[in-house]
Amino acid sequence: MKKFLAIGAAALTLVGAVTAGVTAYTFSAQPAADTALELAVDAAVLRQGSRGGEVKEVQRRLKQWGYYTGAVDGIFGAGTKKAVIAFQKKNGLTADGVVGKATYKALGMTDSYNALNGSSGSSNPSGGSASSGSSSYTSSDLYVLAKCIYAEGRGESYTGQVAIGAVIMNRVKSPSFPNTVAGVVYQSGAFTAVSDGQINLEPDKTAYNAARDAMNGWDPTYGCLYYYNPAVATSAWIFSRPTVTVIGKHVFAK
Repeated sequence: MKKFLAIGAAALTLVGAVTAGVTAYTFSAQPAADTALELAVDAAVLRQGSRGGEVKEVQRRLKQWGYYTGAVDGIFGAGTKKAVIAFQKKNGLTADGVVGKATYKALGMTDSYNALNGSSGSSNPSGGSASSGSSSYTSSDLYVLAKCIYAEGRGESYTGQVAIGAVIMNRVKSPSFPNTVAGVVYQSGAFTAVSDGQINLEPDKTAYNAARDAMNGWDPTYGCLYYYNPAVATSAWIFSRPTVTVIGKHVFAK
């Protein structure tokens, strides 16, 4: 994305220079740079007719989660738009079929979100769709996270399973909890599945995929550190936590 911005700025400067030579009008460098940035940002927003690697990544994720059934070809057609709208409706977003900041964030494509948000870095150190992501975690971390997701949420939707993983990853990054995946999962009293032995069940492919997406930065909970099922929860304290979102049977809170 940074490379694209640089190329866009250079190309626009060149066009401005040629135009100035023909018409005798002059333009300052700053407006040209601002215009280049606006063009680049506009190009980063995906809509019907868009093409490229980011479209392909959106399609891949939507197909993996059951929203999209077409080819992962990098061409934003009517089928992709329909899938995006379905995803947006499911996640409480404006259902316009356009992939902008909010939709990128919900998809877990953090690098793309940052590009539109005017930030080269990420407020989420676990990264996004492209590079940093799960590279700082081991296969053992992935296994433990997948086990916990499967044990705690195998009856939930895919988004609900990612949300459980996201809570665990948020705890890893919080100074209030252990700083490893295993430390968070096996913290005394933290998860019912550990207490009742369900943590020892072998995770399925869906749980592994959800664990990878959570490690890669997709956070449907928007930073939550807690979740609970209000139908079975007995702690008065957990009910006092501010609710952020509800996904399936679970309430996610901060």
